[in-house]
Amino acid sequence: MSFKDKIDLSRLPQHVAVIMDGNGRWARAQGKERTFGHENGVNAVKETVEAAAEIGVKFLTLYAFSTENWNRPRTEIDALMELLVSTINSERETLMKNGIKLDVIGDFDALPPKCMTELNEAMTHTANNDRMTMVVALSYSSRWEIVRAARLLGADIKAGKVNPETINEEMFGSYLCTKHMPDPELLIRTSGETRISNFLLWQIAYAELYFTPTLWPDFKREDFYEAIVSYQNRERRFGMVSEQLNK
Repeated sequence: MSFKDKIDLSRLPQHVAVIMDGNGRWARAQGKERTFGHENGVNAVKETVEAAAEIGVKFLTLYAFSTENWNRPRTEIDALMELLVSTINSERETLMKNGIKLDVIGDFDALPPKCMTELNEAMTHTANNDRMTMVVALSYSSRWEIVRAARLLGADIKAGKVNPETINEEMFGSYLCTKHMPDPELLIRTSGETRISNFLLWQIAYAELYFTPTLWPDFKREDFYEAIVSYQNRERRFGMVSEQLNK
């Protein structure tokens, strides 16, 4: 029996976030440059997006490029940006066919103009799709996002639009990049690393964490389904005890 057959479709996480890790190590194992791993990682993106949409996940957020990744060698950064643009161009109609909306979160000011133009066109093109939203976290880090939110909130306080006494978690969340989507219930990280790497720190406060040794280019549909099954086998208590949940 495949893991897909074990999934209870009535208890799916609405939002799954993925840290796509291991492209470089996968490439080195093949005796290739890191960019070869990124190129092959595109297939894992396709498999994961299609698997998530097929079972009914509503939001899928992929950590594609962090603010810290700008410190990598320029040749790798340029190759990643070119790969991103070419992938968007080649997959746009596939997104339309599958009813998938593209959204992007991150520091857009840091992105090359050509990359941002392609992203904006793709987001506009897919804006009315409603089967699933694929969110790409690009030039993103959680600390950047939280500092940005604090600045925006501070500006509104200074302008008299917000009374500091009314600030709560819900209001602060409305200043985050993810204000229009539910928090992730499941966070997947590939490659065997067991850290969060500055990703959605506010939003994953109660997410289930799933770590797999599989390197990202080797991550297939069945791996995604296995993560969903693991999520469904856990008891989500949100600070309560089991007896309270079973009443």
